[in-house]
Amino acid sequence: MKRPLLLIFLLTALSQWSCTDRCEQTRRYKRYTPVTLTVAQVRQGIRSEAARELVNPGKIYAKGNYLFINELKQGLHIVDNTNPAAPRKVAFLAIPGNGDLAVRGNILYADSYMDLVALNIADPLNVKEVGRVGDVFQSGQFDGAWWHSSGVGSVTLSDSRMDIVTETIKTDCENNGNSGIWRGGWLATSSFDSRALSSAAPATSGQAGSMARFALYDRYLYTVSQSDMQLFDIKNLEQPQRGAKINMGWGIETIFPYKDKLFIGSNSGMFIYDNANPSKPTLLSTFQHAFACDPVVVTDTRAYVTLRSGTNCRRGSDQLDVIDITNLSNPTLIKTYPMQNPHGLGVDLPNLFICEGKHGLKSFDISSDLNVKQLEHLNNMDAYDVILLPNKLMLMIGKDGLYQFDYANPSQLRQVSVIPVKRLEI
Repeated sequence: MKRPLLLIFLLTALSQWSCTDRCEQTRRYKRYTPVTLTVAQVRQGIRSEAARELVNPGKIYAKGNYLFINELKQGLHIVDNTNPAAPRKVAFLAIPGNGDLAVRGNILYADSYMDLVALNIADPLNVKEVGRVGDVFQSGQFDGAWWHSSGVGSVTLSDSRMDIVTETIKTDCENNGNSGIWRGGWLATSSFDSRALSSAAPATSGQAGSMARFALYDRYLYTVSQSDMQLFDIKNLEQPQRGAKINMGWGIETIFPYKDKLFIGSNSGMFIYDNANPSKPTLLSTFQHAFACDPVVVTDTRAYVTLRSGTNCRRGSDQLDVIDITNLSNPTLIKTYPMQNPHGLGVDLPNLFICEGKHGLKSFDISSDLNVKQLEHLNNMDAYDVILLPNKLMLMIGKDGLYQFDYANPSQLRQVSVIPVKRLEI
């Protein structure tokens, strides 16, 4: 009789525990918080700080022995690259709302939400603001970040600040306390909209990548937004003056200056502008393609355009277009090559290098337009954009960090160094 009584007791206890007990769970997750900044906060936020880790890198720029790596919406990492095998982060330049930059002489131009700022970087450890053009970028987009300037003293961001949150909560053990929706390893506690580089510039200018929205030519700085090209006269380097504004439709993404022409990448095609009069570029022709994200690089009589599907290009295709621009007024497609998800690219004849996003980096022999050959595929990294320097040094930026390669042998790229990102563990 003892065993049946013991069994009844255990079943009763188990039933009571399953109905009344509560568990504790410790969770780490990403929390997105809407951000509103005053104009004063934006305009007083530029300062030199100690070097910090890369977390969310964006565009890259090279000037002399220095590299500038954008930390999306936060500012710029300044890197001494005198020894590419041991690059050294020397400072961080805080610039609220920054996504792009260009450098001429010792003056760095950068966007700061609605403003263009001119910064003297002669001393990278003590950068000074020397000029500003206010309220010139009323709205815009860079790499998923949208903003709007209300014109009444505030800047409202429709994207959000991300924080890693740790919290301990009491849960019902039966349902494991699932009070949110798990997506890709993080807990969604609120809705989040993710919408959010050879140059014709003088030798005193730096070098950007193919994903750039800023370009320098003659005495002008050109910036492209989603719909316009805004010119700035920089005859006085420290005091840029707002120039002409040219409407180009919608979906404008990148700008690539080559000789006295400007090549504009958009999600509907490539625009070619005659820049013989640098104060007033005029449209020469348009090469149209399917709806897709579209950076472009140019050399001699060829333009190389990568099209990709993705966040803002869901209907797009993934391909490389080789375009004949012998007649700039009538660009024609030579051949299309399938790709995986191409982003930025760089050309140094007879080779082409393409960033394939999460699929890595590829090198090609483009000696024959009709028989472009893949030479190497490095697929153990994320690749966003590249800059090819004259000494056969390649700079490659991606979500993993900044890589440097010796590309003297395009069939066997040799990694020289890497500055990794700091992973946000959750």
